[in-house]
Amino acid sequence: MSNETIDHIVIVGGGTAGWLTAANLAKQFNCNDKSAIQVTVIESPDIPTVGVGEGTWPTMRKTLAKIGISESEFLTKCNASFKQATKFVNWKETPKNGESNHYYHLFTSIFDPADFNLAPYWNLGLVGKGQSYADSVSVQGKICELGLAPKTILNKEFEGIQNYAYHLDAGLFAKLLKEHCIEKLGVTYIAANVTKVHLDEEGYISCVNTDVVPSISADFFVDCSGFRSLLLGDALGVPFHSISDTLLTDHAVTIQVPYPDNETAIASTTISTAQEAGWTWDIALSNRRGTGYVYSSKHISHEAAEQTLRDYIGDEAKGLEARLIKMNVGYREKFWHKNCFAIGLSAAFVEPLEASAIFLIEASANMLSELMPKNRKTMHLVEEKVNASFKFRWEKTIDFIKMHYYLSKRNEPFWQENKDISTVPESLLNSLERWQSQLVTNYDFDNVYEPFPLESYQYVLYGMGFEQELNYKKTSYNMVEVAKKNYEQVQSIARHVEKQLPKNRDLLTKVKQHGFQKI
Repeated sequence: MSNETIDHIVIVGGGTAGWLTAANLAKQFNCNDKSAIQVTVIESPDIPTVGVGEGTWPTMRKTLAKIGISESEFLTKCNASFKQATKFVNWKETPKNGESNHYYHLFTSIFDPADFNLAPYWNLGLVGKGQSYADSVSVQGKICELGLAPKTILNKEFEGIQNYAYHLDAGLFAKLLKEHCIEKLGVTYIAANVTKVHLDEEGYISCVNTDVVPSISADFFVDCSGFRSLLLGDALGVPFHSISDTLLTDHAVTIQVPYPDNETAIASTTISTAQEAGWTWDIALSNRRGTGYVYSSKHISHEAAEQTLRDYIGDEAKGLEARLIKMNVGYREKFWHKNCFAIGLSAAFVEPLEASAIFLIEASANMLSELMPKNRKTMHLVEEKVNASFKFRWEKTIDFIKMHYYLSKRNEPFWQENKDISTVPESLLNSLERWQSQLVTNYDFDNVYEPFPLESYQYVLYGMGFEQELNYKKTSYNMVEVAKKNYEQVQSIARHVEKQLPKNRDLLTKVKQHGFQKI
């Protein structure tokens, strides 16, 4: 058995996780060639897809190009729009006298801080005095405030003047991926419910029974069955590690909000607004907004949470249906066990604050397609590498998300509990203590699997008002003229950007009419 090659992979579960994984594997292995490794997706016809508005990372552009989906087709069929940042409203502190506060976590800086870091010069007041850190190093905050797109219709597909990702309808995205996998990539599709999972004498999954096809065998299985975790959790018994004592939100209520007319501006940033017991998201698709309130049921009732979301939306919320979602926050103690790898909700779930969910699906599918072992004999070696990689990625993601809460100066009980050090990972506390008197540098990111780069930490730390004492080494930052020149270049570009880029809605309309140039 150990020397038999991996010839057939079965993915249990569809949705974004299942079909994005299938597309990646099928493209990698060239499943249209019947002598290649074959991929089968078993998807339940009884679980409806829900079109929640979701955010992605810029990595999605590379993923779409790799699997062969046109950007114009994707934008049109998934009601997608451009995302250039996350705007954090009222996270820094509770609004005073009705005056809100905000900062941006952007995708683009004019200068790579690894080449020249403007942060210490800004921190010491040598450049950008009285201006936000984000506006000192990038023009993208202004672009977002003006509702502009990251590119023009003359740019090629996936090519941007500014770095960008997407907002998308997850249900429509899964449908597009499904069609692409079946029609163009050679993936086999079975609409069925898995009723039983069989293990062999070595504890590996041998086959699954369904209510349509009695038995489906494979050499490797991917668990994309969502929170149910039918394979990794139920059949293989890998325990779930809860992190509810660190990330305190446990529910979300969502409402889809139609635009009042076809002229309404489409924001090119995810808007995250801090509330009494959590935060609201506001994601602009091309045809509507996806909104939701992520909250702690310990600190607010479900009814009050829904009312908070309706109050945020305003008059447009009248008559719109709300949907309640319970969140099981945490991750499996292993992501790969025996001949099964869990991807998506079956592996882990952390709240959607930094849109990490789809990115980590991408990362999982990429790693699996690159490291798929030849046979069972070498499988344990890949298992060890994958488990170490994803444990690191999830722990770093949790640290990064928790940092937003911990640095807030909001005074409600929910926010105060988030500042209790018993809820904060020691790794985050150690980093923050070090950064009080040191810059964040590349030495803090020495692992190739870091999910969030140096720039992301700088945007959040400085946006949240994190204080650093750098005066003791002020003489080290002696390239003041270079810093001033770089800063002025950013401001100069910002003054001209309004003339160069179209409104987000205008570009999306042109894409639907004409499409982008093909690569």
